[in-house]
Amino acid sequence: MCFNARYLVQTALKRAIRDHDFAEAKKLQLYLKEFVDYFQVSGFSHPEIIVYTNNNPLSPLRAIWGLVPEWAKDPAAIWNQTLNVRGEAIFEKSSFKKSAESKRCLIPAAGFYEHHDFGSKKYPFYIHRKDGEPMYFAGLWNEWTNRATGEIMNTCSIVTTQANAFMAKIHNNPKNSDDHRMPVIFPDNMADEWLRQLSRAEIQELATYIFPDSMLDAWTVPKLSGKDSPGNVPESNQHYEYPELVFDKDPVHRPLF
Repeated sequence: MCFNARYLVQTALKRAIRDHDFAEAKKLQLYLKEFVDYFQVSGFSHPEIIVYTNNNPLSPLRAIWGLVPEWAKDPAAIWNQTLNVRGEAIFEKSSFKKSAESKRCLIPAAGFYEHHDFGSKKYPFYIHRKDGEPMYFAGLWNEWTNRATGEIMNTCSIVTTQANAFMAKIHNNPKNSDDHRMPVIFPDNMADEWLRQLSRAEIQELATYIFPDSMLDAWTVPKLSGKDSPGNVPESNQHYEYPELVFDKDPVHRPLF
């Protein structure tokens, strides 16, 4: 799953700047001036992140991580359970079905974090594209209206799929060795497809896409929480070695650390 990620304004704006002239890009930067860079943030804190929706594929929208369906009475009662959604089940879950059909989004990120189980401890890894380009996660979004105040809140969820070989070694699940997960990450030439009008079969196929492991890199980083965590600072994704950790490196790739 994906509960910790790295969201940076410049990373998120790269898509918008690519498709707008300079003046329009400056307007977008002003729109996002209150957005805070997240070098490492937990979805359980429900941060406001940047998404690109099918309603407006070229302009960024601020949305809270944790999708809230329109029928929910209280976001706090549901959004801890809607940070992620399995791509195989997007049409089966009532919280996500309507968004899967008509409200899909791209969630740009610089990278994300996952834990590796070794012995009795968990070790955090930072995962990103080898070429340094933004990751575009498949997402679902929704506009939730507070019935008491009329306030509209944009919310979103990250779609996950089966892990590729690279991620399966990092995000090993000792409770279920056959269920390794990762976000649905689209290559640049596929990202726009997710936002187009699609059949249910086409949506389902994209929602289970597995990003090539040869395009990913990763290394161990400081703890993501607790007194030993550096917090939301650039150092949170810097390489940190754990001498006791023995990691089964894939010979296809260079050593992870």
